[in-house]
Amino acid sequence: MRAATPAATQLENARYINRELSWLQFNKRVLEEAVNDQNPLLERLKFLAIFEANLDEFYMVRVSGLIEQFESGFLEQSPDGLTPNEQLGIISHAAKPLRQRASDVFEKQLRPALAKSGIVIRSYTDLNTKQKKGLEDFFYKEIFPLCTPLILHPAPSVPFISNRSLNLVIELSDTNTETKLARVKVPTIVPRAVRLPGRKHEYVLLEEIIAENLRYLFPGVKVIASHIFRVIRDADVEIRQLEAADLISTIEETLKLRRFGDPVLLEVSSSMPKRIRKILMGILKLDDADLFVVDGLIGMDVFWQMSKIDRPALRYPPHHPFLAEELGASEQIFEAVGAKDVLVHHPFDSFRTVETFVDSAATDPTVIGIKQTLYRVGSESPIVESLLDAAENGKQVAAMVELKARFDESNNLVWARTLERTGVHVTYGFAEMKTHCKLCLIVRRERNGIRSYAHIGTGNYNPVTARLYTDFGLFTTDPSITQDISELFNYLTGFSKQSNYRKLLVAPINLREGILSRIEREVENHRKKLGSRIIFKLNSLVDPEVIEALYLASQAGVQIDLIVRGICCLRPGVPGMSENIRVVSIVGRFLEHSRIFYFDNDGTPDVLIGSADLMRRNLDRRIEVLCPVEQPDLAAHIRDHVLATCLKDNVKAWHLDSKGDYHKSKRKGSDKGFESQSFFMAEPSTKLLRT
Repeated sequence: MRAATPAATQLENARYINRELSWLQFNKRVLEEAVNDQNPLLERLKFLAIFEANLDEFYMVRVSGLIEQFESGFLEQSPDGLTPNEQLGIISHAAKPLRQRASDVFEKQLRPALAKSGIVIRSYTDLNTKQKKGLEDFFYKEIFPLCTPLILHPAPSVPFISNRSLNLVIELSDTNTETKLARVKVPTIVPRAVRLPGRKHEYVLLEEIIAENLRYLFPGVKVIASHIFRVIRDADVEIRQLEAADLISTIEETLKLRRFGDPVLLEVSSSMPKRIRKILMGILKLDDADLFVVDGLIGMDVFWQMSKIDRPALRYPPHHPFLAEELGASEQIFEAVGAKDVLVHHPFDSFRTVETFVDSAATDPTVIGIKQTLYRVGSESPIVESLLDAAENGKQVAAMVELKARFDESNNLVWARTLERTGVHVTYGFAEMKTHCKLCLIVRRERNGIRSYAHIGTGNYNPVTARLYTDFGLFTTDPSITQDISELFNYLTGFSKQSNYRKLLVAPINLREGILSRIEREVENHRKKLGSRIIFKLNSLVDPEVIEALYLASQAGVQIDLIVRGICCLRPGVPGMSENIRVVSIVGRFLEHSRIFYFDNDGTPDVLIGSADLMRRNLDRRIEVLCPVEQPDLAAHIRDHVLATCLKDNVKAWHLDSKGDYHKSKRKGSDKGFESQSFFMAEPSTKLLRT
């Protein structure tokens, strides 16, 4: 039996904000972008789809993990003092109304607004006879062959209900038997929003078409009613818990097990009778805490499809990233990087710069070697294609492919095997740790000898996410950095036990220590009345040791600004503990993804960028890299152009208070709205740094 939700005062008085509640607060901010009528209509619809995808993954990974802890008798408390059972209680208490609010946003705001714009989701019962006949023919020809009715209850064995699938549970009556339940899975091979013939932007949902034509699936049996439901399953199968001959077979076994993970959430329509809910919950071995009863649409992933409707005026205007001429040309990019370090800020600066860097190496006769980490590269990858070309051209190519990138394992396996077949030296990292760093090293034989060129990124080598996520990349030939990267690759691909690096901070070796020592240096500078300031921009701040160091810095008087997109367990603004700390979250058109660590260092800025968030998993159980940005103009640019701009945002910024709640920025009467992402689109980094 699950525990009751802890008292609000217990949560508010904790030294740390609960991680799971903080994540739900982030998804609430995503949902508010669907509410915001300043966003284009189809983009608001897309934010609803993002909200649900986020919530699904949260249950598949975080909630499933807490359930496993609870069921195994794990009693260790979270840093904020809650047991797994208590955390499950607060999640259920917070997540259920949040999911219902998402449905209300669609039904009460977006559906009417879409209708005014000529985009209508029609109810089957509202159609005329001709339209119903057309959809009936469509069902019989196109859908009927794809549907497989399965007896659900009573049944000698329960059919498997796949993760995140949309299903109909059907009440059936036979004159000679009791009422039975059957299940029909809504096919995913057919678009769920079915366009009405002759109507450009009028749709009927596929599940309604199936529900109205069930007589074809159950001839001779009375169909009493049907109801929509979906199931979320545990997808967090830990690699270290499996035994296999090698890592590849382990990953393959993981993917098989994930399909059959235990159910963790049942989502049903409010029209479903309680007795049917109880039967489903019994079949799935779930209780009331694992049930969402939704008044409204079930399965908001359909909004991905609808957001692509050909109505440009209802979307964000196209964004065309800036591409500096010398960074987009194969014959010039090494010359440009060799002359001085280059900083790029995606998606405001084009990702083609990174693609050109690797592609040029594949064909440049002076390049003799390429080393690359690959975490999430996408189903189509110009970067990987360039590595394949390089190997075919006789270059020495090594790729560290992370097979444990959650939900990208299958895709990465395909690329790894393709690379191996072409002669690339492929390694897969460590079973107990993920390799999350974003590194590319290119070695050239030049007139004056061997010279190495490096790219260090905050985001993945993925052209799709590079258009949607904000990330930084640094190109450099700094010998200390390139030598560090070369030695790190030896650690990743061989038996090196490198423990000292010249300039890089590498987790789990020296990254936490490097951050903590820099925080302490700012404290010492403040005590000596020297310049001190800390600004972090990252996705998540969870690690208690770093949080405690920031609390101490605040108590010493150091001014601290934290730009944290998602989870933040630090509690700002508490007198005597964190009154000098401000926490801001920016949620907008692009997903804020860059990690920047700025330390004033008495006017000689110490700036690092890289792959690491401040979480235990990043600092202790992943290979992460932070790299210094030492060129004075680039460090100043990050401080004055990037971080200052984010802190100036009063349109898409949310401020965290000491109780753990977020509030939208409030403008004074004369203040104009300032949106950081719009500013960056108009003033990309490489354009400014060239002038």
